[in-house]
Amino acid sequence: MAYLLLYVDDIILTASSAQLLRQVISALQQEFAMKDLGELHHFLGMQVQRNVDGMVLSQRQYMLNILDRAGMAECKPCTTPVDTNPKVSADSGAPVADPSDYRSLAGALQYLTFTRPDIAYAVQQVCLYMHDPREPHLAALKRILRYIRGTLHLGLHLRPSILDDLVVYSDVDWAGCPNTRKSTSGYAVFLGDNLVSWSSKCQNTVSRSSAEAEC
Repeated sequence: MAYLLLYVDDIILTASSAQLLRQVISALQQEFAMKDLGELHHFLGMQVQRNVDGMVLSQRQYMLNILDRAGMAECKPCTTPVDTNPKVSADSGAPVADPSDYRSLAGALQYLTFTRPDIAYAVQQVCLYMHDPREPHLAALKRILRYIRGTLHLGLHLRPSILDDLVVYSDVDWAGCPNTRKSTSGYAVFLGDNLVSWSSKCQNTVSRSSAEAEC
């Protein structure tokens, strides 16, 4: 069995045996101009670090670039991506001076959630206000950046597992949006010991009860 992941002209290729892997690479090289770069180290801004337990996918350099763009490369770190205050509404506070900068940083944080599921909910919240960002929304975004500044070492750990069960955890924040009263759903999917899929997303409709939101 062989797996090939292709994005434009970047390829990740692996197989169930070294011999099969060489055969697939040779077959592809006969059809296309290809260069074998050896073991995977980087792919689309993601870094792959191997250790005795498996591998860690991280975006450390990408995180540093985001902090530099935001002018927060030397900011004071914080321990959580969100605070305990009530959620801000869509029209609270004055509009930000540069909405395009806010949208650019929020979009960059969305890509970072590929290896940082711990910020998925916080990023989803600041992305709700990209159409009309206000100062409290910018403060929430900067808090995420401060959290990232203190957690540059974190990433997604993938390791061999003797378990092959597919386990899903889900939760919902009933009527959490102060403007629309919509709920926010979140889930995390584990294949054995490995987190393989996750999401934090505002529901499409308004739920009339916590039971309906959960369903």
